[in-house]
This record gives sequence, C-alpha cells and structure tokens, in this order.
Amino acid sequence: MFVSDCISVNEKGHLTLGGCDTTELAAQFGTPLYAFDEEQIRQNARDYKKSIDDNYGGNGLVLYASKAFCCKEMCRICNEEGLGLDVVSGGELWTALSAGFPAGKIYFHGNNKTPAEITEALEAGVGRIIVDNLTELELLNKIAGEKGVTANILMRIKPGIDAHTHNFIRTGQIDSKFGFALETGEAMHAVRKAVSYKNINLAGLHCHIGSQIFELNPFELAAKVMLRFYADIKKETGFELDELDLGGGFGIKYLESDKPVAYPEYMKSVAATVKSCCAELGVKVPFILIEPGRSIVGSTGLTLYTVGSVKTIPGVRTYVSVDGGMGDNPRYILYQADYEVVCANKANEKRDLTATIAGKCCESGDLIQENTPVQQVEAGDILAVLSTGAYNYSMASNYNRIPRPAAVMVRDGNARLIIRRESYKDLTENDI
Repeated sequence: MFVSDCISVNEKGHLTLGGCDTTELAAQFGTPLYAFDEEQIRQNARDYKKSIDDNYGGNGLVLYASKAFCCKEMCRICNEEGLGLDVVSGGELWTALSAGFPAGKIYFHGNNKTPAEITEALEAGVGRIIVDNLTELELLNKIAGEKGVTANILMRIKPGIDAHTHNFIRTGQIDSKFGFALETGEAMHAVRKAVSYKNINLAGLHCHIGSQIFELNPFELAAKVMLRFYADIKKETGFELDELDLGGGFGIKYLESDKPVAYPEYMKSVAATVKSCCAELGVKVPFILIEPGRSIVGSTGLTLYTVGSVKTIPGVRTYVSVDGGMGDNPRYILYQADYEVVCANKANEKRDLTATIAGKCCESGDLIQENTPVQQVEAGDILAVLSTGAYNYSMASNYNRIPRPAAVMVRDGNARLIIRRESYKDLTENDI
C-alpha cells in the first residue's frame, strides 16, 4: 500500500510507523518531526552484513554512510549491528567518537579534508583515510610523519561509469570533483607516489559511482574496471593491494513506480563479477567494503507536519501549507526529488486531491512536492512525507531562523527522543 514496508494503517484509519500512531507522535513531540523505525534500520543493516558473509565468506565490511543520517543514536545502532562507519567531515567523526564508536572501523572520506580534520583522524586512529587528490596525499604524509604514525589509506578512483542517475549525484565519471582519473594516468601516478611515501600505507582502492541507482550493470562494470586497475598496479609496480571499497548508491522506493533491485541481488551479482574477474586477471579476491547509507535508513523514516492552510487558486493549483519546508527537506528544491505524501489522520481515505505541498519559509521555491496526490486535507491535519530517513535531517538548515525539528526512534509501539528540537536560544547560542 505504501512505499515503506514499516508503514501501515491502524483501526482508527491513522498512519502508523513501527507500531506507533503517527498522529500521537505529532501530538507528543510536536511538528515538524522526523521519525524512524529502529527495527527496520537494524534489519536493513543485518541484511547487508549477511550479504557480505554469504557472498564473500565474511571477507568484508559494511560501512554505513553516515552522511545519510548522522546522530549519536544512529552510530550506536550501527556499532551494535557490527557495521563500520563512512564519515566525511570532522563533525561526523566527532559524533561517532562521542557515541563510543570504535575508531578502527571508521573510514574518513571527503574531497577537501582540512589539515585539522586530517590531524583529528590520525589522532583518533581511524581505520582508513580515503585520499582524494595529490595535494591531500602529500599533506597526509607530512602530518603523519610529524606525528610519527603511518596513515592507512584507500585511494579514491573515478571508474568512468555512467550510473544513470541525477546529474548532481553522479560521481564516478571523469568530470567529477571526486577522486583520481584512470584515463589520464593520474591514478597510476598517485599510486606510485603513495607506495613511495614512508608515512603512507596504501591498503586499497575506493570508488563510488553515484546514488539512487536501480540497475545492476553499473556496479558490475565498476567492479571490473577497478579490478583491472588492481591487476595493472600489480603488473607495473609488483605491489598487490588488499582492499576494494565499491561504495554505495543502492536505490530505494520513493514512489510506487520505483523498482529498486533487492539488496541481496546487488551483492550476489557483484560478488560473482568480483570472483570471476579476479580469477581471470590472476589477482587475489580483495577484502570487500560497501557503503550503504540511504538504503539502510531512507525508507525507515518519515517527516510529520501540521497543515496550516489550504489555498486553492481556481484553474491553477491548490497549495497545502505546512509548518516545515525547505529547512527540514531541501531535496525537492535541489533535485526535484519525488516523495509520497499521506494525510496521517485520514490515511484510509482516498488520495483524490492534487496539491502542491508548500513550506513556511519566505521563499517562493519553498516546496516539498508539486501536483502530488493526497487526501482532502484541512487546517490542523497531520501530513506525513514518506521515505525521508536519508538526507533530510542531514541537510536541514536554519533558513529564516527556523529551529530544526526533533527526531524520534520508534520500536514495538514505543517512541524515544534521539534529537531534541532546537530552541530559539539554540539559534542565538553562537551570536556575539
């Protein structure tokens, strides 16, 4: 009935998440409100972990891409489920360490890490630093030398794969701000330098071809390209790498028309490609890492809003205004991202109104969806926007000095606060 398996309708006709009536969540915690189904998050994590065990004999590690949704509780859940973490900033690293996440299972990404962030990562003892460019490689070698440590790294490579996704979230092609290019010889040059540096240990390579991908073929092609480069490195330098990080990008359902491949099928298909390619090239099967983020948390979350007004412009459109907007979900104005919208207190009724969901910001482009089907709504109703677990809280802002919403984790009919709602005092805390 809905795009998320953890969502249902109770006997009152109200939308539920993880056994909780979402209208009661809105009443208890206020709106806007992010809500997550903890059991579904854990199940998704277990499914990925099982796929590594089944397809690679346990010779690998699932890294949760924390940029999708990062807070202390999410880090704790990942640790309890045996996952590693992919972090992309000093702030994400700080959050993970503050939650007691083991530093050795943290992989530090990013295309422009500052000297301070590199220092923080080395001092924390993160498992791997994923190097993006020659300047960073040289800086990392210098700082590691000053600290008397060896930096264990992966090198980010652009495999040149078209991921058939939105242009803004395609990261594997040659025209990308991320990584070293194969076609120009830049990648091999960087490998030679890394191997020569005494404060650097090149453990392996990394690639990421994009996000929200529904096809198997791009992942298979990326694995082949990367393993051929492994073989080239072995042939030209005599150095055989141990690890291969194939990134993330696995798609989820935002609309009923979306048809993502089941996650185990991704893993099975790519694992078969990896094994056959290694056999053909005469290289050992490396330790495999993957970085699911959206596909672990995206469909487990929703955002609840209170309807403020309904404005119909005859012959034009109907605006349904809510108490949130681009501050808590900027993805529509960035990507024209699709979402399913449901009136939580009328979830059993037909969605026979075509409406544009508008936010409260003083900005004409502050829209969450345009011309989307929803129930006949009125002021005071609760709207739920589904599949907002990824890249909503993470990308939230204080535009118009609007405090960011609270977040709750629900499980077995119970809800607990995991992120407090910001106050007006919080907004001025750093003002002088």
